[in-house]
Amino acid sequence: MEGEQGTTQRLRKTVVLVGMMGAGKTAVGTALARALAVPFQDSDEEIVRAAQMSVAEIFERDGEPFFRARESEVIERLLTGHPSVVSTGGGAFMSEANREMIARLGVSCWLKADLELLWSRVKGKNTRPLLRTADPRATLAGLIEKRYPVYGLAQVTVTAEPGLSIEAMAQKVIAALKPRPGLFAEEA
Repeated sequence: MEGEQGTTQRLRKTVVLVGMMGAGKTAVGTALARALAVPFQDSDEEIVRAAQMSVAEIFERDGEPFFRARESEVIERLLTGHPSVVSTGGGAFMSEANREMIARLGVSCWLKADLELLWSRVKGKNTRPLLRTADPRATLAGLIEKRYPVYGLAQVTVTAEPGLSIEAMAQKVIAALKPRPGLFAEEA
C-alpha cells in the first residue's frame, strides 16, 4: 500500500473482519486484501473446504457447538500464518476466547451496518442457517440486539453506509486501520 513520500506500507498483522451476515465482510474483505496486497481468507470457506459440506449442513448434522469449535481452530490457524485479511462468520466474535486470540495475534475490525441495510442484503437468501425461521427479519433484529454490544469490543469500528461502493468501504477501513500502532511497517 502506498504511503506518504513514496514509501510502501506492509501489513504486519492479520486484519480480522467481524460483523453480522450481510455487513460486507467477504466483499469488502476481498477489496481490502487487494488494496493491501495480502491474501484474503474466509474462515467459513476454510471450514466448508475441510468438512466438504456447507455451513448449513454442518449446523444441521453436527450442531452449532461443533461448528464453533472448528471455527476457533481455523481462526487460530489463519492468525498465525502470514498477514492477511480474514472474514469471519457472524458468530465467531461472540466467543471470548476468539476475541482474545484475535486481539493478541491480529486486529479486529467491526463492519457495522444497521438493520435496514443488513436486511436489504440478506432477505430472500436461503444460505443463512440462523435466518431459517418463521420471521427472519425479527430473527436478524434479535441477533443485532444480542451481538452489537459484543461487536463493539472490536479494536476498530467502521460503519457501512447505503450506496457506498465496496471499494470506497475498503478505503474507509484502511483509513480507520492506519492509526493502529504496529499494524503497518514502513518500507522505502
